[in-house]
Amino acid sequence: MIFTQTSLAGAYIIDVESMQDERGYFARVWCAREFQAQGLKTDLVQCNVAYNHKKGTLRGMHYQRPPHAEVKLVRCTRGAIYDVIVDLRPESSSYLDWTGVELTEENHRMLYVPEGFAHGYVTLQDDSELFYQVSEFYTPGAEGGVRWDDPAVKIEWPEVGELIISAKDRAWPLLQEQPA
Repeated sequence: MIFTQTSLAGAYIIDVESMQDERGYFARVWCAREFQAQGLKTDLVQCNVAYNHKKGTLRGMHYQRPPHAEVKLVRCTRGAIYDVIVDLRPESSSYLDWTGVELTEENHRMLYVPEGFAHGYVTLQDDSELFYQVSEFYTPGAEGGVRWDDPAVKIEWPEVGELIISAKDRAWPLLQEQPA
């Protein structure tokens, strides 16, 4: 695996190195030793799958509040997505900065999302599926979110046509409306 630090402190793009032959390929997408060597959290307790029927499905921007803040390791196993994270750690040098990366079934790329980040994505193709591992169990009372179009963050989403967004994700408050 090749770990590339993003412009956001603690967030990494991870490229998978595959061994290919006439049968196909083999690749390692998780190794606690390699993650530890990068100083990344390795206690993953839950795996999730998200399937999206239509291009333009936007989910986000989600996070869990401490003490249930979670690390996420996100990979697109089918189709393609534009994955976005926002640094919500007030003490961070990259506070309120965001980065986005295209994750596809072809590039096998992963995104390591540290604690204290909001996470979301938009699908770039129909029938897109994500597989992600998290370091904390889902805790409904700790769930939080930031609006996908918050002017304090100014995420530049790719053009995908009409967006499909749940009522819950449309209703997340702007950052200026959230308690400190």
